[in-house]
Amino acid sequence: MADRAAEDVLLELLNTTPVVRGSVSDALGTPAGGRAWVRDHGGAGAAEEVAFLVAVRDALQDVVRRRRDPACLDEFLRGVSRLPVIEDGGLRWVLQVPDAHRLAVELVLTWAQVEEVRPGRLKACGNPECRRFLLDRSKPNSARWCSMAECGNRMKARRHYQRAKGAQA
Repeated sequence: MADRAAEDVLLELLNTTPVVRGSVSDALGTPAGGRAWVRDHGGAGAAEEVAFLVAVRDALQDVVRRRRDPACLDEFLRGVSRLPVIEDGGLRWVLQVPDAHRLAVELVLTWAQVEEVRPGRLKACGNPECRRFLLDRSKPNSARWCSMAECGNRMKARRHYQRAKGAQA
């Protein structure tokens, strides 16, 4: 199973394009912002690394929203392999990937693991005005919003208003 920390980083990546005060913001959209995000998550922050990560993020967002087929992620995994290494009396797998692609490839692999272990749990927020994602860890898999305090309350208030308005008509 993908570890929770890796799942959290995947979710952080997917959520780097939120709507802020009515317009889309991009945490990776400026050279300084992209470098800082990559460095904060274990990368070096090189321009190639940021560009590759942005391409992966955009593809993953589309896949989770079901706008693109998961096969589109194949292009990011070309030339990637895992090699078995025996160390300290045990076997571990070492990812073979160019350094500039490591973080992005690890996140694609984390997405694949989440889809395998928790199918249908990684999803876009149910608020059509929101661009965030959630990983539903609830037992019934019934979470719909990235945040109950924000999107959940907004959507419930909107439905209540529509019902009240309809009852008055």
